[in-house]
Amino acid sequence: MNTEALIANILPPWAMAVDTFEDHANVRLFPAEAEVISRSVAKKRAEFATARMCARKAMESLGVPPQPVLPGVRGEPQWPRGVVGSITHCTGYRAAVVGSSAEALTIGIDAEPDKGISTGVLEAISKPDERAAIRRLAREHPGPSWDRLLFSAKESVYKAWFPLTKRWLDFESATVTFDPVRGTFFARLLVTGPSVMGRPLTGFSGRWMASHGLVLTAIAISARSDKALQRI
Repeated sequence: MNTEALIANILPPWAMAVDTFEDHANVRLFPAEAEVISRSVAKKRAEFATARMCARKAMESLGVPPQPVLPGVRGEPQWPRGVVGSITHCTGYRAAVVGSSAEALTIGIDAEPDKGISTGVLEAISKPDERAAIRRLAREHPGPSWDRLLFSAKESVYKAWFPLTKRWLDFESATVTFDPVRGTFFARLLVTGPSVMGRPLTGFSGRWMASHGLVLTAIAISARSDKALQRI
């Protein structure tokens, strides 16, 4: 368990993050959580349990006592009243980020291995202009797997979108552009969003990083400011 979470580097100070690079044995789940994963394979049980351990440690930072974090209809974590958050897990990494509802409007995080995705997957999640931009980034700013970053950013977009709308969002329902120098991205929504903080939701701003063999993306919108809804 990290004393300072890797993903905290792309989050605001009010977001409490806990992560780990390995699964932890003997994580105690609440009965309802154990029931949810009782028929899952061992690998899935381990990542679920470790992610819940991260979630409870993150909530502890807010003064929230341990309690179940069950998946909802779309698999989204159902946080206790007064808590807003997001969970991610991929090979070799688990993380949870939370904020109090007084401070956080929505949070979406994602982590992926820093390696390319297949052409078929890229075409399924992106539009031609996004693929062209990814190719330019790969030529001009080699380093991270830009195609995987695109996938990760769209995962974070969905995780930030769903708590606000309770609606599905396809990969092709938002276009993402990256700033390779500032480590930011902007997702422009191609569908009608809800009214947020008195105006229509048209997109999300977020941050990204590549480190420890991972690419990570995060969107964190404060309930006190709509900055993350603006293009950076």
